[in-house]
This record gives sequence, structure tokens and C-alpha cells, in this order.
Amino acid sequence: MNNSEELSNPSTSNLATPGEYRPLIIAGLVLGLGQGGFFDGIIFHQLLQWHHMFSSLTTDMTVAGMEINTLGDGLFHLADWLFTLTGIFLLWRAGTRAKVAHSGQAFFGALLMGAGLFNLVEGVIDHHILGIHHLKPGPHQLLWDLGFLGSGALLLVIGWVLIESARKAG
Repeated sequence: MNNSEELSNPSTSNLATPGEYRPLIIAGLVLGLGQGGFFDGIIFHQLLQWHHMFSSLTTDMTVAGMEINTLGDGLFHLADWLFTLTGIFLLWRAGTRAKVAHSGQAFFGALLMGAGLFNLVEGVIDHHILGIHHLKPGPHQLLWDLGFLGSGALLLVIGWVLIESARKAG
């Protein structure tokens, strides 16, 4: 098919189809994972100081314990940074593809889904399976941990609704 046929035939134009949101959604999910981790680390580890990466395994009340927890927090932030860099690369790559839809709504939905996925995976693994820390140790720590999981589920649902809405509109 030559260029003039492509211009006159809408089925071969650069209009995005729902399946062409995938690279944008994958980039948003990966970026959302990194940003969800940074939010957790900055807010809960550093500003509120509710927990550190290994605070259920070793105290943060001694210099040695704080060193181990700081190392854990640093490795955690390194993983967040790597997710973020990978997400930026995937977003750049998606932006260079002619047939990928450019939808802020779908991308924002994917970001929310990535952050929600972070909360669910990190919450289940670190808080419940490994027990290396809890969101807010002490009285009602199970409620805090379940609230963290609930926030992840809520972000996943909101993100999914935004993506589906963008697909239908596109």
C-alpha cells in the first residue's frame, strides 16, 4: 500500500486502537512502582519515621541497628530508583512509536495502578510474609498494615477505571 492509499484509508492511519495503549500502560506501571516506593520511603521511613526496612528484625534504637536499617532503606531506595529509570526509558520508547496512543488519562491510570501494585506486593511480602517491618508498629499495627493494603487495592481500581475510560474514549 502506498502513502496516498494509507492517507485515504482510515484503517491504516496512525489512529491508536485500544491495544496500542499497552506500551504507555507498561511504562506507567513501572514508573508507578518506583514512585510508590519513593512515596513509602520518604513519607513512612524518613518524615514520619514509623518504620525502617528491617525495624521488626533489629532495633533502630542502637547505632548498629540504625546502620542496618539505613542500609536496608538505601537498598530499598535503589530499587525505587531503578524502577523509575526503567519506567522513564519505557515511556520514552513508547513516545517514539508512531502507533502508540498518547493519553494522559491512561498514563495517569497506569501510574496509580503501579503505585497500588507496589503497596499490595510490598505490604503482603514485607508486612505479612517476611514480617521485616509493619507500616506503624505497636497498637493496631495489623489495622495499619491492612489499611496500607486497602490503599493499594483502591489505587489499582481507580487506575483501572481511568485506563478503561481512556480506551473507550479513544
